[in-house]
Amino acid sequence: MSSSNFKSKNSKSKSIIRFSIAFLIICICAYIATCGLTIGRYEITNVMDEETGIKKGMDLAGGAMILFEADTQKNVSEAELKSAQAVIRTRLDSQGYYDAVATTQGDRRVRVEIPAVMDTQSAVDLLGSTAKLEFKDKDGNIVIEGKDVADAQSVYGQMNDAGAQGYYVALKLTGEGKTKFAEATDRIRTYTNGDNYIAIYLDGEEISRPSVTEKIDSTDCQITGNFEAEDANNLASQIKSGNLPFALKVVESRTIGAQLGEEALSKSLLAGLIGLILVIIFMIALYRLCGVVASVALVAYVTIVASILGIFSITLTLPGIAGIILTIGTAVDANVIIFERIKDELRLGKTLRASVDSGFKRAFTSIIDANITTLIAAVVLYFFGTGSIKGFAVTLFIGTVVSMFTAIVITKFLLKQVIGFASKNPKLYSA
Repeated sequence: MSSSNFKSKNSKSKSIIRFSIAFLIICICAYIATCGLTIGRYEITNVMDEETGIKKGMDLAGGAMILFEADTQKNVSEAELKSAQAVIRTRLDSQGYYDAVATTQGDRRVRVEIPAVMDTQSAVDLLGSTAKLEFKDKDGNIVIEGKDVADAQSVYGQMNDAGAQGYYVALKLTGEGKTKFAEATDRIRTYTNGDNYIAIYLDGEEISRPSVTEKIDSTDCQITGNFEAEDANNLASQIKSGNLPFALKVVESRTIGAQLGEEALSKSLLAGLIGLILVIIFMIALYRLCGVVASVALVAYVTIVASILGIFSITLTLPGIAGIILTIGTAVDANVIIFERIKDELRLGKTLRASVDSGFKRAFTSIIDANITTLIAAVVLYFFGTGSIKGFAVTLFIGTVVSMFTAIVITKFLLKQVIGFASKNPKLYSA
């Protein structure tokens, strides 16, 4: 056996091994992303795991949508609207609604979407309350108010000296609040019986009227009022998040059933799968071996995108799915540009390997230019869009970046291995 034949066979074997390893890695990653993996005590969940994987947006999981509007005749400044949005966001987080979305609309409205919540009235009561907290003496003078409270917690325990048990809200005052409260209680304790009280008001409504018999020089105090667990928890959340800068009224509220969301998800995934299969058939029919390579790279693309969405627990919406399907087209388009450049090089009489190298070099600039414009559009949509538009922008950005990587890196690597062990007949490469 000649030295050249030995080197050729050795090179061919290396190409087969490299391609097989790459193909196996892609298949394993696709399996783990789809089904998860458990090894002893260690578990890798699939990308759709409810706790650690991709989160479903309201249009997929169902939930409540509430549109609030400023209930005031005065002009609402942008800062005030942003403040209201921030307060609502804090209240959502305090209740564990981390997947909920609160966005401003126009110059007077805040839109709230809470996945998997069907009781819109409870959400309205929690989010729409101004939560203006005031402690007043018998003459209506404000002793302390919401800004003097550093923290608020719902607690079950003894509420008074008589030993009565129940839910109450434990407050932690700021340093300034403590000073004000100490001065007020020292004064009010000297009032005649019946006047020695501090009335606690929430949004102008009296909720408690504890008597003052001694000076209270402490940062700790409590609000009692025959609360149920949910009432105390909501009140604590509202106080802790701060009061809204203006009253809110509900312009629109509705729910989306979970079944409708599941149907939308299944139909979207089915449409995406059918589209992916049709694209693979088209690529193989038109570009033959190059099409096979592109199909493997496309599977890698879908796996990487799904893994990123799962790892970072990104909330997926219907527009987000549309963004993924759109970037599948972007990934295919990049491969088409590359393969057409390779065909051009083959027609010039270059060898297959030289044509592949030249084809990728010539296509590189076109792919980068086309995808940069898409990335710019995605960034603009994210920062200036609202709600589901942001979801579309996120998946569009991720998908575009991954499509560039799969086309320029994965497709190139796999194709070079294929030409290392497969037939060199140009017709097998669509020429």
